[in-house]
Amino acid sequence: MNDLLKEAIFNQFGASIDMLINAISNCPDRYFLSQKRFYYIAYHSTIFLDYYLTLPPSDFTPILPFSQMDEAEKPSEAIGDLIPKKIYTKHELIEYIKLSRAKLNGIIDSLTADKLSERFIEGNEDGDMNYSILEILLYNLRHLQHHVGQLNFLLKQDFDKHMEWSFRAGDINQSNDR
Repeated sequence: MNDLLKEAIFNQFGASIDMLINAISNCPDRYFLSQKRFYYIAYHSTIFLDYYLTLPPSDFTPILPFSQMDEAEKPSEAIGDLIPKKIYTKHELIEYIKLSRAKLNGIIDSLTADKLSERFIEGNEDGDMNYSILEILLYNLRHLQHHVGQLNFLLKQDFDKHMEWSFRAGDINQSNDR
C-alpha cells in the first residue's frame, strides 16, 4: 500500500489521539473526579478507540472493564450504556490510549489494498456495523475527534482553558511520537 496514504492516516489519527491525551492530561484532578460528564466522555472515547481498532471486533477485551447498563440504571452523565467498573485514573486512561496508539500503528503498518477492503463486522443484527477496514478507521477518527471536541468545550467552558489543536501526530505531545 502507498506509504503516503499510511503516513496521512497515521498523522491525522495520531493528532486526534494526541488531542485526547492533551485534554485528559490538562483536566484538573479535582474536576476529573467530580465532573462525571468529562470523565464518562474520556472513558467512552478511550474504550471505543480500542474497540474500533479490534479486528475482528468479537475479539475485543477492554483493559479497563465496564458493565453494560439499561437506560434506567445508568448515571445521567454517562455516554451510552458502557459504564466503567470503577473510576479509573487519568494515568490509567492515558496508558490505555497509548496502547491503542500502538495497535493503530500495527494496523497501519500492515495495510495493503486487500486489507483495506476486509470487513469490520460487529454481528448480524440490524444496526450492527459492517464497514471496510478503511471506513472503520475513518469512522473511529471522526468518533474520537467528536468527543475530543466535547472535552475541549468542557475545559473551555468551565476553566477558560484553550486546548491546543494538533495538525499532525506528535506536534503537541512529542513523547507520543510514532
